[in-house]
Amino acid sequence: MGDKPGRRLVRVSRLEVNSSDTEEAKAQPELSILIPVRNETLNLRIMIRIINAALRCPHEILVIYDDPEDESIAVIEESKREFNNVMQVFNEDGVGVANAIRAGVQRSEGERVLIFAADEVGPVLAVEDMMALMDDGCAFVSCTRYAHGGRRLGGSLIGHALSYLANKLLNTISSISLTDSTTGIKMFKRDDFARLVRDANSVGWAVAFEMAVNAQILGLKLGEVPIISIDRLFGGKSTFRLVPWVLGYMHFFLLAVRKVPIWPFGRRVSVTVRVPINCEVD
Repeated sequence: MGDKPGRRLVRVSRLEVNSSDTEEAKAQPELSILIPVRNETLNLRIMIRIINAALRCPHEILVIYDDPEDESIAVIEESKREFNNVMQVFNEDGVGVANAIRAGVQRSEGERVLIFAADEVGPVLAVEDMMALMDDGCAFVSCTRYAHGGRRLGGSLIGHALSYLANKLLNTISSISLTDSTTGIKMFKRDDFARLVRDANSVGWAVAFEMAVNAQILGLKLGEVPIISIDRLFGGKSTFRLVPWVLGYMHFFLLAVRKVPIWPFGRRVSVTVRVPINCEVD
């Protein structure tokens, strides 16, 4: 199947990505991985181990919490004894993912920053491909669950339906090019953060939606990597709340419709898509 308009597909084997000696990970990290948490235990412990086992680029993992009594703290301290690239960050700016990410960026040392969720295993396999797209010149890379072979498994059925419909509607009525603006798995340059996030009151993971919209408004070169998202494979309680999340996401949906030209009058920017060789493109 040929490339879709506005998208350049690159088929790769994940083994093509250059590896880095593990000793280099102890030095200056190339990538800072931010994991906002709230009372994560088993998911967080397993996620840190999976990240360190899967990634070959020098990286640091910053786990951010906003409650001094958070149950995640014990897991962070345990992980720090096992891995020397794990850091704990106390967010003093207020509750919420947006403030947690802001606190993490301030403490990060990598030129590139990845926002990650403690309860999603699948996207770990996409990180090296996201790094490769950044190497190729992309300034903002998003994962996608809804195109190029991406899938979403588990989690709230209502949340899944709302996310899918919002992205499809956004792609239909506006010239937004990303196929999954609402996913929380985003990679960007640390120096671009202040331009990407301006609303300190974002509800839940709506801050990732804001970043996707602003990235296109700013004219950044975009990239996408398909993932199979498996929500809460190891259990735990989701923070999804229907009404506040719908209202929060609606704010950025309307921002996109207002500031990004309505299709077909607006030109869709090109998105480079890095697709694994064995991934069936939709």
